[in-house]
Amino acid sequence: MSEKRDASKKPDTSDNELNHLSRRKFLNIFAAGATAAVGAIALAPHSGVIIAQADNALRIAWLTPAQLDPRSVSGMSEMAILNALYDYLFETDAASNLVPVLASSWERNDDATQYTLHLVENAAFHDGSLLTADDVVWSIQWQLDAGGTIADVLAAVQSVEAAGNHTVVLNISASDPDFLYRLTEYKIVMLKAGAQNTGEVFNGTGPFIMEELLPGDRAIMRANQNYWRGAPTIDRLEFLFFDDQQAAIAAVQGGIADGILRLDTYSFLNFTGDVRFNTLDIPTNAHHITRIRADRPPGNDIRVRRAFKLATDRRAVWERVQLGFGAVGKDSPIGPSFAQYFLDDEEPPARDPAAAAALLAEAGYPDGLDMLFHVPNSGSMPDFAQAMAAQWQEAGIRAQIELEEENDYWVQKWLEVDLGVTWWGDRAVPQIYFDLAYRSDATWNESHWHDERLDELIDFTRSTLDEEARTAAYKDIQRLFLHEGPIIVPYFYATFMVMANHVSGVAMHPFPARTHFHTARIN
Repeated sequence: MSEKRDASKKPDTSDNELNHLSRRKFLNIFAAGATAAVGAIALAPHSGVIIAQADNALRIAWLTPAQLDPRSVSGMSEMAILNALYDYLFETDAASNLVPVLASSWERNDDATQYTLHLVENAAFHDGSLLTADDVVWSIQWQLDAGGTIADVLAAVQSVEAAGNHTVVLNISASDPDFLYRLTEYKIVMLKAGAQNTGEVFNGTGPFIMEELLPGDRAIMRANQNYWRGAPTIDRLEFLFFDDQQAAIAAVQGGIADGILRLDTYSFLNFTGDVRFNTLDIPTNAHHITRIRADRPPGNDIRVRRAFKLATDRRAVWERVQLGFGAVGKDSPIGPSFAQYFLDDEEPPARDPAAAAALLAEAGYPDGLDMLFHVPNSGSMPDFAQAMAAQWQEAGIRAQIELEEENDYWVQKWLEVDLGVTWWGDRAVPQIYFDLAYRSDATWNESHWHDERLDELIDFTRSTLDEEARTAAYKDIQRLFLHEGPIIVPYFYATFMVMANHVSGVAMHPFPARTHFHTARIN
């Protein structure tokens, strides 16, 4: 069930709390020399010193979530809440290695069509009941029955069965060497069998327990002292919600929040010279894309798609928006972090606005194109869209930027618009991108590109156990994207984290929402 924000709700400013104020009001308060506090955090006027917390709580600024049912989440703050309350069978680390969590060990048969998972025996739900194989079977089947993206990711699953209290057997229809990585997808949290009112009631096995959820304001989670991997080192985790990223950044600068994990490059650099904060950036395969719908005019004409490509200087966009963080892209979701598979012997065409305009004229648009360009209003995406639109202008592509509230955009709109921007988070293996968004029948096929050649290659890379053949097929996929595809991927961006210097012990994940906070320490 989706969570609705109450527009009439006023920010809670009791106890001098300033959370969820507009950035302008927030800055005006401090400009007047006021002292603000959240719990025991305080900013001494004019001193520039943030006083460390005395209540052993960590507060992180996020954009406001829209929905918290695991089957429907899509925003970064939504995923972060799931990550704090629930556990997964497997996770990945910063180097994309598979990390066992609730599944402590596993085996697979010779042709990779059957996986047997052995569960930990001491993981308890927040209600005190122990996790069993029945809970895992129910959780996976619940996601499959819901359809959507997890049905795409786990499309090959033929059966999932309990073989005793702590063993689960999954049979799949074709060989899949990446299958366990599929179980790391952010929606596939483990719930108690028969769970009701998911998204409103949160009974997980995770390190934190939901204490209070104030829609449009904050989530207050207390430490799970009986957490099976060890009690968190902080007593409370709070996610403070902001509708505007600049307000979230101002809250961190002012000491209202201790940290933020998603911000644009320029804002991140502003923190790097501030001795009150520690900053971290790591390269990832996360990327921004511009995509045009390929199933209707104008994007169904390959000449139009090629015109967009010819009108774009990917390196210039990367340098302007990412300022050298991350890496230049080649119009597919496979980046240089997938070194084995990355297409390193072929480059996108050099930018040629005149040639792009000629292609548009040939396609029936001699006066160019006027299009609405739909852009989520968070992170570097507005900067990215402005850089792209400025380059296209010279080729006669007039893109009018339409900023969208991020969470509303992901509910459905992003799949319908003709021209839009999407951020794709870091995945451990490239196959998941193709199964989620680029096979013709994929639930998140936002470009609506239907190509039999691509489908055949995707099916082959999913199932082959021959790594040499798989590598060659992935490079063929990249060539197809480079020359004919409806997406432009100018770069793969770095993930940023800013944390007040009285906080330690937080290891950032390439996918920010999968960062764990139960190891944090307040110094």
